[in-house]
Amino acid sequence: MIYKALQAGMGLLLIFASTVWADPKDNQETFQVGISKTSGKVKIDGKIDEAVWQQTTVARNFNRKWPTDVGLADAKTEVRLLYDDNFLYVSAVCYIDKKPIIQTLKRDVGHWSSDGVAILFDPMNQHNNGFLFGVNAGGAQMEGLTVVNQTAFEWDAKWYSRVQIYEDRWVAEMAIPFKSLRYSEDISKWGVNIIRNDMQRNVYSVWAKVPLQFEPTDLGFTGSLKWDTPPKKVKGNIVLIPYITGNANQDFEEGDGSINTSGNAGADAKIAVTSTLNLDLTFNPDFSQVDVDQQVTNLSRFSLFFPERRNFFLENSDLFGRMGSRQARPFFSRRVGLKDGSPVPILFGVRLSGNLTNALRIGVMDVQTRPEGEVDSLGQNNFVAAVQHRVLKRSSIDAIFVNRQAFNGTDMLTDDYNRVAGMEFKYLSQNGRWRGAVRGFQSFSPDQKQDNGNYGAFLFYRTRNLAALVATDVIQTNYVAELGFIPRLNNYDVERDTTVRIGYQRVLYFTNYTFYPKSGVLNSHGPRWRHEMFYNLGRGFGEQRTSFQYEFNFKNRSSIRFGAFMTDVVLPFKLDLIGGDEFLPAKGYTFGSGSLNFESDNRKMLSVSLFVRYGSFYNGRRLSYGGGVRLRKQPWGNFGVNITQNDVELPDDFGATSLTLISPVIEINFSNNMFWTTFLQYNTQADNLNINSRFQWRYQPMSDLFIVYTDNYFANSFLPKTRALVLKLSYWLNL
Repeated sequence: MIYKALQAGMGLLLIFASTVWADPKDNQETFQVGISKTSGKVKIDGKIDEAVWQQTTVARNFNRKWPTDVGLADAKTEVRLLYDDNFLYVSAVCYIDKKPIIQTLKRDVGHWSSDGVAILFDPMNQHNNGFLFGVNAGGAQMEGLTVVNQTAFEWDAKWYSRVQIYEDRWVAEMAIPFKSLRYSEDISKWGVNIIRNDMQRNVYSVWAKVPLQFEPTDLGFTGSLKWDTPPKKVKGNIVLIPYITGNANQDFEEGDGSINTSGNAGADAKIAVTSTLNLDLTFNPDFSQVDVDQQVTNLSRFSLFFPERRNFFLENSDLFGRMGSRQARPFFSRRVGLKDGSPVPILFGVRLSGNLTNALRIGVMDVQTRPEGEVDSLGQNNFVAAVQHRVLKRSSIDAIFVNRQAFNGTDMLTDDYNRVAGMEFKYLSQNGRWRGAVRGFQSFSPDQKQDNGNYGAFLFYRTRNLAALVATDVIQTNYVAELGFIPRLNNYDVERDTTVRIGYQRVLYFTNYTFYPKSGVLNSHGPRWRHEMFYNLGRGFGEQRTSFQYEFNFKNRSSIRFGAFMTDVVLPFKLDLIGGDEFLPAKGYTFGSGSLNFESDNRKMLSVSLFVRYGSFYNGRRLSYGGGVRLRKQPWGNFGVNITQNDVELPDDFGATSLTLISPVIEINFSNNMFWTTFLQYNTQADNLNINSRFQWRYQPMSDLFIVYTDNYFANSFLPKTRALVLKLSYWLNL
């Protein structure tokens, strides 16, 4: 029956592919800008006084994007492009009436909340994958990898920029090395768009028109960048990034608190196999400088998703990490080199990714971890390979294979492995209104059993006002993806202290409708309805959740949202929800709640957010409330604190608890190249007070000195747990 459903879903998507294909206007015919080669020298100083800048075409007459997409932007913007043998140059003149708003000088942070400009490139001109580079008016750089319309800002590249602020304008100048891009020497027309943030007016504008309901970074609406001659591959495109570390740590929880010191060294390498295919290598990598995860209070029955932040796993990560649904990813890179949030030593990693042809992308990654020190611990080889072939303009057929293999020294253990293989057809109409997928995966283990599949499909439709989705997933009981993310499959039986896999089918519907008033104080408002059901395979009804929310977005950038929520759940086992002496019985529960959220104008020096949610909870009650306050001292300082309080009272004698999460943050930007950030996280649910203080000095482009101090205490007693001080020095070397 499942296979028939998949066949039917594939048929429906193909019908939509043939009937909903036409695009009313092709941006690349309407918005075109040329780029020509220069033999003159371009100095990146934000002045653009070289004669060569006046000899190229200009992208101007920007279109409004948000809060309305009707007409031309009020603020004038002029963008020019040039190139030579090594760099692609961009200059942007952004005219202003008042002093620009600069939220921060820190790289990659808060770009869309500052006055800024960004340029989006689609070198393969396939409307699927691109590069985004931007600067704010304070000179803070931002770059990311864009897939369809979503951008991963954790990706880093080496490039250069400078900004100058004048009375009536601010000017940005960029030099992007061809070594930082992946492109084909045979393509003379790239997709391109330019995005301007005008915070004084609280508007965004784009050069190539993008409808209001789509992200400004949507690659389906790029204009055309026409090269006089396609750029050639840059020779010797090899990057070596060695590092050294030194650290001192104390363990009061498992040890005697004595100070232990050690050092380490390793290196990353990037090798351009072709202009579109890249080989990444890492040897003994160290991720001690990566931001800590932001803690949350978890009152659900399942583990939470935290994003990948480690640079090695990010480039072309969509090939590996975006297959499957959010409920069931066959591969989740945080399963590699991390265990319960703690690092597992990685010996080496290899990744080959990029385009083999204009239509064919591949990704192959292999990472070897070493034992953690226990007598019985084993090394693990973690391998994933993915192929994506473009069909029907913006759609694709994807395939993936994932393998975890245990090793005892150099001996492969043939009876200790886990493998997953599958395919997915992803449909995206050329005009972006229709999106869908049909997918199927199977797992393989030494004790292979039946019912080891994962199947699903979804269909999403979006217009200017309406967004609607229907989706389903079937996760069978013996589908085991050890390198994936499937939180709901594993159910904890507290009485037997064991985890039991329970297969399920998920069905999701949601509908959003947005009104855009032509006058008044509102930018937009509208209802949001969502209904999600879970049926446990062989057991019957599991859970359903329904929500209705209404959201108001004001022209001053503040917002208010009201919500109502209802849940029906049948617990398969007794539940230890709050760590009490008595467990909730395994039976059915029905409970509901209401909520109110408010966010003020974050352009202001002082901004606040508030929320409250109250209602029944597993036949008891739950009150959640909190918010955040942020003080900004433009442009060098951001100071804030977020507080979340959960007061839970369960029925009868099942207990009550009060859970507090307090997260202050201090961010000081000494310049565009020197930052100090301190996070404090006081979490009574985890009984932990964490202090993470990080100093970063970018002494050369992409070359950093990090000093990271981490301290953990018991939240209830304030007795110390662990303490560490790490110094890391890295250097980006082009060979």
